[in-house]
Amino acid sequence: MPSSFHTESGIQVPAVSTAQMREVDRIATEETGPNLVQMMENAGCNLALQCIEMLGADWPHAEIVVLAGRGGNGGGGICAARHLANRAARVRLVLADRTGLGEVPRFQYEIFQSTPGSEVSADALASLRADIVIDALIGYSLRSAPAGRARDLIAWANDAGAPILSLDVPSGVDATTGESPGAFARACATMTLALPKVGLLPERTGDLVLADLGIPSAVYDRLGVAYTPPFGDRFRVPLVANE
Repeated sequence: MPSSFHTESGIQVPAVSTAQMREVDRIATEETGPNLVQMMENAGCNLALQCIEMLGADWPHAEIVVLAGRGGNGGGGICAARHLANRAARVRLVLADRTGLGEVPRFQYEIFQSTPGSEVSADALASLRADIVIDALIGYSLRSAPAGRARDLIAWANDAGAPILSLDVPSGVDATTGESPGAFARACATMTLALPKVGLLPERTGDLVLADLGIPSAVYDRLGVAYTPPFGDRFRVPLVANE
């Protein structure tokens, strides 16, 4: 498994485990900032831009389906759906569990409802066409094989015949080990957040991009991670695993 990655300009970017990433999130939200709403906004905006970039010039006419879970990963997907809908993109949001949304993802969902974007029930997916699928179902919070609605949505995404863009980690893939205990999203691209995870194996992620969440370097210093800001004048940079 890769312990580090590098950007196209050669900047070395350390990879972290799930436990380390949880600590990064804890330090940021409890001590230094940014808070969860700010980080989710950064994730969602970057995800929408990555989606547009992948679609190319025809993005305003593309059918975009966003699959969102109930946690922070899902909140980032809902936020991306809102940014896309605000640009008159043809976006369809599918929630794995509307009643189980966390506080901040529910806030994102409430904002989304004021956009031109539409929500589609999972039961109606069979009749839905997609030019791209955004996978924001599970992320690094995976604890066991996906089950229930999440498993069904992963299966639909894999059979949809459209490229899958995963947020942070392809759903169903363990962020630390790279293993998939059950169904997993077969991503053609993954936009990971803040730092790459050690389980982001190239054969699982497709093209890998790192997105800036706005986390200050002092957070990584606290964690004992050697960090050189990799973004320069950009908010997303492609990554390659070190051999």
